[in-house]
Amino acid sequence: MLKNLPNTLTWSRIFLIPILVIIFYLPESLIGINERDLLATLVFLIAAATDWLDGFIARKFNLVSSFGAFLDPVADKLMVSTALVILVWLGRVEFVVAAVIIGREVGISALREWMAIIGESVHVSVSILGKIKTTTQMIAIPFLLYNDHLLNVDTRALGNVLIWVATALTIWSMLYYLHRARKTFKTPEKEKGKEVTD
Repeated sequence: MLKNLPNTLTWSRIFLIPILVIIFYLPESLIGINERDLLATLVFLIAAATDWLDGFIARKFNLVSSFGAFLDPVADKLMVSTALVILVWLGRVEFVVAAVIIGREVGISALREWMAIIGESVHVSVSILGKIKTTTQMIAIPFLLYNDHLLNVDTRALGNVLIWVATALTIWSMLYYLHRARKTFKTPEKEKGKEVTD
């Protein structure tokens, strides 16, 4: 039971994605706007909690698996991307912000896949910068979903500041990974030519 718990938590995060979407299609006669936003915020926070918990359990009890290492970031990216699309639809996030964040996630994921194929994945392993970026996103999105005052704090205004910070970190981390991977961009022919001239 414990052996499969990290992956089960990760799968639960994926299953929460359609629930998050469905919440915004519920008729106002069934649920008010404020209640809808609160419910969506809670769903996202639960998903974020499972993200931390599955990693903690996997490391604590030495349950790290190759499949879990693959599935966990996929679940994160799907949840964040879905939430951003919803927030753009609601007019709470600029399209360019969502495009940059989602585009970066797709691009770096493709880069990691390619680097793994050629045996150079160590160059694009997750960095502290990437973790800070993800944490900032995970804090900003609930504030934007809530879209109300909390303890006299305008969560939408705060969320907007944080999501722009996350966007800057997204670009920075993308450039960081590309810089680390730059040596592998050379073709075999160029490498051979370099070896001859050295």
